Order: sequence, then structure tokens, then C-alpha cells
Amino acid sequence: MLEDQKLREILKTSRVMAVVGMSRDFGKAAGSVPRFLKERGYRIIPVNPNVERLEGVKVYPNLLDVDEEIDAVVIFRPSREVTQVVKDAVARGETRGDVKTIWMQEGIRDDEAARLAEAHGMIVVQDRCMAKEYRRLFEKGLA
Repeated sequence: MLEDQKLREILKTSRVMAVVGMSRDFGKAAGSVPRFLKERGYRIIPVNPNVERLEGVKVYPNLLDVDEEIDAVVIFRPSREVTQVVKDAVARGETRGDVKTIWMQEGIRDDEAARLAEAHGMIVVQDRCMAKEYRRLFEKGLA
């Protein structure tokens, strides 16, 4: 498990996040967490093959189509789909060198995919909510 210092570093330095599986339903974590992060100054790049635009922002069908530099890939897909997302992130890393972190949201875990990402120099967070970690680490006493 990553220490708080490392989580703080990820959240401070990962300013551009591709959110794979971002939802247009803000009642779901896949919609509310990216909105929370956007409100705190992060650049959110939605990735979802079933949506063209979210809140006026272009949505990419997959990670490899994103034409902007990405610091972190935040995954809101079932655990069984994580390996392909990580393979796409590794491919980006090999051609663009941009993805530094893979963050699997709460309830999402794939140890094999995590090992693959780590073998390619990426930091991996599994089964943790980015919004909850942000609140815990940066907004203590504000709630």
C-alpha cells in the first residue's frame, strides 16, 4: 500500500488525468469524482466510447486516441477490463512517455496489470477513491 507521502505527491504532480470510464451520470462515482477533481484544478480528459461530449468537453473513445499529454490514468472500469487499459497506457508510455500513474478507483483491482504498469515505470494505486484520498490528505478539518 502506498504511503500518504507518495499519494500526496501523485495528487500534487498529476495535473492532467485521463478518466477511463467517465460517466455522464454525476450520481455515480465515475461522474462525481472527475467533477470533484476538476473543481480542484485538475484537467480532466474523459475516455468513454459511448459518449461524444461531457459538459462541453470532447470525450475520447479510448486512451490511445487522446492527443494531449496525460499525467495519470484514472480507471472506472470493471477489474476484468483493467489489463487492456494498462496495455494502452504502456503503449502511450513507449511512444509519448507521458503516463506516470495508473489509479484504479475504489473496488477496482488487478495485480497482474499493476505489475505490468510498474515494470514500465508507472506508479500504481489500486482500490482507492481519488476524491476520498484528496479530501483526507488535503482537506482535513474542512468537511
